[in-house]
Amino acid sequence: MIFIGLGANLSSPGFGLPKDACEAALKEVENQGIKIAKRSRWYRSEPVPVSDQPWYINGVAALETQLSPKDLLLVLHQIEEKFGRVRKIRNEARVIDLDLLVYDERISGEGEVPVLPHPRLAERAFVVLPLIEIEPEWRHPATGLTGRDLVAALPTGQVTELDE
Repeated sequence: MIFIGLGANLSSPGFGLPKDACEAALKEVENQGIKIAKRSRWYRSEPVPVSDQPWYINGVAALETQLSPKDLLLVLHQIEEKFGRVRKIRNEARVIDLDLLVYDERISGEGEVPVLPHPRLAERAFVVLPLIEIEPEWRHPATGLTGRDLVAALPTGQVTELDE
């Protein structure tokens, strides 16, 4: 399976509130000929690391594509650009964030781009919870840990809840 993470915590001039921007980003992924096989519900989460930024809307989608990991990441970055994302500072507030989390069982070699699986995937409740919602039996390709193991090992203090 190929998984991407989606998130936003700022309104977008062309796409509206963060949840609307995430929904529009999923549609744009499909417009690029990439099939969305499954998707999670939306989650609300505090910024990580904790800051005075607005809370995020986050979710995970499972994709089907023939694109290589590098080409898929390029498409995701082009979508971010279309939505007005400008990368300046790590962990800054953003109108959209699209991360390539996992590409099948691939594990990147040193210096390989993209880094797979995503290096902070296992540390983020806002990624792990929606990922195991859509694929409960998934195992981390590098560690072999189950979703349940990853949830148990999450750092304390991350507030992530369903956005009902």
